Amino acid sequence: MSSVATQTAAALSRGTADLGKTAAKVSAFGYPPAVIAFWRTQVRRALKGGAATPFYLFSAQPVAAAMAQLTALDLGRPAVHWLSTKTQPLPALLLWWRNQGRPAEVVSEAEFRLVQAAGFTTDSILVNGPAKQRWLGPFSSPGLRVNFDSLRELDSLLPWAKRDRWRVGLRLCTAEEFDPESPQFPTQFGLTPSEALLAVRRLKRAGLPVETLHFHLRTQVASADCYRRALDELAAFANAAGLSPRHLDIGGGLPSRNALSRGGKRLDAGISMAAFALTVRQAVKQFPSVEEVWLENGRFVSAGSGVLVVRVLDVKERRGLRQLICDGGRTLNALVSVWEQHELLPLRAGGGPEVLTAVHGPTCMAFDQLARKPLARSIRPGQPLLWFDAGAYHLPWETRFSHGLAEVWWHEDSRLARVRAAESPMLSAA
Repeated sequence: MSSVATQTAAALSRGTADLGKTAAKVSAFGYPPAVIAFWRTQVRRALKGGAATPFYLFSAQPVAAAMAQLTALDLGRPAVHWLSTKTQPLPALLLWWRNQGRPAEVVSEAEFRLVQAAGFTTDSILVNGPAKQRWLGPFSSPGLRVNFDSLRELDSLLPWAKRDRWRVGLRLCTAEEFDPESPQFPTQFGLTPSEALLAVRRLKRAGLPVETLHFHLRTQVASADCYRRALDELAAFANAAGLSPRHLDIGGGLPSRNALSRGGKRLDAGISMAAFALTVRQAVKQFPSVEEVWLENGRFVSAGSGVLVVRVLDVKERRGLRQLICDGGRTLNALVSVWEQHELLPLRAGGGPEVLTAVHGPTCMAFDQLARKPLARSIRPGQPLLWFDAGAYHLPWETRFSHGLAEVWWHEDSRLARVRAAESPMLSAA
């Protein structure tokens, strides 16, 4: 392995704590120079290979690095890591993940069909999400793993569950699950303790043991204490219901490592991998029957695995602000820019003095602003820009507003290939 490749692999595998020790050598968003060089190299390769902006470029290498951090954690019991398909529904990633011998979690019919097409077996698919009665029944198969979200859902799907002996779990709505924008209100997911007790009785009458207790706090969980309180609630419920679950499914929620809030705060500032692992390790002592801890971390696993590449089409200056009009942006390609700041850099390093610059997409929407930050005044039409951390929720929230979907490139080992062609606006409107 070359020295550059070695540095890149080490940088991609380095945890946030280590990054903090070398703050002078990294970007404001936490990216070491070797990682920035890695992405610039792959983007140049894609452009040389015929890539047309806007396009996404995703790589298996950062996913492997994130998984190395997760699998190194001591959680007190063996851990199973389920791919959160909704976070990055990319067939190339699914195939790579399956080849690693790992399972996938789905929350919709579209995702279920996607993982089936990628070759995942019934035993390696976990079905979560609300209102599954709308679609899941016809896909029933012996031994299917399903976590029930409501009593209505359970009653509707129970005939299939009994017939095919599903391996079932219950999702509980803990007090830690609330609307991040309005914390006084709960989320819409899971069963209350009283509902869950009824579900246990109905499943017992059907001869189906509750194998899994599940919760999923939300995205970008700010503190390990949130997990501790939710796990304590699950333990109290298990004791009250007389349950001996085999699996503890604590969902996802570990934050992105290189993103900032709109206010400029690191999203992972209040939680460390060590604190998370210690919290789980201590909590599982309350569940002597638990054989495995299940995790479905979407953002942590895939956020850093991609970049969005856009090209500057026009430049304007007005009222002290330089404006770059690009062929991709928030409205089409990066909805998360509404509430997150990501690193955005020109493909070509350097460039001289910086000036406050707004980066806009091509749609006729004032909303279409990818970033507002200091950028080199030397940036001109025709130059590509890289928007980092595009590997989580960018593809599923991509839009066709006045345009077609962007093309997608996939990097695995040394191979780089276009895995989705750009969509014609005429075809998307048909």
